[in-house]
Amino acid sequence: MKDELSLLRDIVRAAGQEELLPRFNQIGFEYKQDGSVLTEADLAVQARLQQTLLEQWPDIAMLGEEMTAQEQQAVIDTGDAFWCLDPLDGTSNFAAGIPFYSVSLALIRDGQPQMAIVYDPDRDECFSAQAGVGAWLNDLRLDCSSLPQRPLSRCSALLDFKRLSPELANRIARQPPYASQRSFGSVALDWCWLATGRCQVYLHGKQKLWDYAAGWLVLHEAGGRSRTLDGEEGFNATLTPRSTVAASTPALWSEWFKWLQG
Repeated sequence: MKDELSLLRDIVRAAGQEELLPRFNQIGFEYKQDGSVLTEADLAVQARLQQTLLEQWPDIAMLGEEMTAQEQQAVIDTGDAFWCLDPLDGTSNFAAGIPFYSVSLALIRDGQPQMAIVYDPDRDECFSAQAGVGAWLNDLRLDCSSLPQRPLSRCSALLDFKRLSPELANRIARQPPYASQRSFGSVALDWCWLATGRCQVYLHGKQKLWDYAAGWLVLHEAGGRSRTLDGEEGFNATLTPRSTVAASTPALWSEWFKWLQG
């Protein structure tokens, strides 16, 4: 499997470098029915990876963000292993010329992610993970237990306010329990930056499967923790959006989750 993970890194990195970088800040965009942004880069990466992955793993189907909901559900309903792809996570950033976006790909088998790649072409940072084996940033192993330990009051938080309830958003705005906060615009990279310790706690009210599948595995294999705002397991291989409460260490997660429930 490690050899497969290395091959997967090469495949995704090549797609990001050859399909995204040349188009960055060079193309227009349109709006999908849900109000999100779509560019030709999204479609180019999805088409390329769908073809390349089918050549390498012909028995594994793909669930891509740019497929219809009916097509996506049909992949899940087979009960077989499938690739879960967000060809361009952070499309709004990409279209606006903001260099914070990624390609996110996970292999889901038996309802759980088994391999994951999140690639940031602008920084040439490739985050990868394999279930039960570990997580890496390029060739550097990620280990959250080696990060500096700090209380919630000294943490940097990654927050997406737009999808939180007004009550919770107002409470956080009035009484933030952390030292500072950020919102960058690529869910997949949010998870990975948490795994590196660039930020320490995370909150998002509504993530779709292709947003978080790969990043979830990277964080958990690095030793971080996550659940939903309701305390449920964070990963669920369905099309139902999920909230996320995450942190780089279990102890910090407990402090963060307790505050949110207070």
